[in-house]
Amino acid sequence: MGKHKLARWTELGSFDKVFQPKISDISSNDHAVKGKWKTEIFKNDNPVILELGCGKGEYSVGLATRFPENNYIGIDIKGARMWRGAKTADERKLPNIAFLRTRIEFINSFFTENEVDEIWITFTDPHSGPKNSNKRLTSPWFLNIYRNFLKHNGLVHLKTDNNELYSFTKNIVIFNNLETISATDDLHEGDSGINKNIPHDILSIRTHYETLFMNKGHKINFISFRLNKENVIKNASTKAKKE
Repeated sequence: MGKHKLARWTELGSFDKVFQPKISDISSNDHAVKGKWKTEIFKNDNPVILELGCGKGEYSVGLATRFPENNYIGIDIKGARMWRGAKTADERKLPNIAFLRTRIEFINSFFTENEVDEIWITFTDPHSGPKNSNKRLTSPWFLNIYRNFLKHNGLVHLKTDNNELYSFTKNIVIFNNLETISATDDLHEGDSGINKNIPHDILSIRTHYETLFMNKGHKINFISFRLNKENVIKNASTKAKKE
């Protein structure tokens, strides 16, 4: 491990509201923070919004800066990347953002029923190919995990340059009769498919990877939908209609 990475690991542990549990401690047990994000961590009753696979945390920091009336939690397993977002949040003294270093598979160990209001998934690994579809953060397996702690009809947003992931997610939404709020295969070209209730200031936040993809000429896909927690989410039929 390089000297700079070691320094970042050390500094990451010194920041306020950064949680780095051992996998062995939470793989079969709940973390002490579960059910206490509002009362003990943020010390307010504001909505809790997650960014899954937050990487360097640019989106979480951008949201926390623009919307101080909400609480944000960036979640990723890569501590060296997360350091950047946590350091920026510390430098700006943002009271409404936290970071959690863990694998998304264990997210149930950190959040109790109805504790989360909204989920953002920004430029996650698309896990290309049908054999890898269950690894996608918008697969039925993961969506059913989110149902355990997301409020009924809570919003899930996906931003990606990957057409396969976008189409896969859209088909899941359609097949399960989930309410689509917005859907477009070219986010930054006009406003077709974008719901006016979603502030443009949110969608204009650019992550490191989004900037890289746009510079390569990639179009950015975006879909926002409500997750019905009363019904089990199923895999889309190969015959599911595309809108």
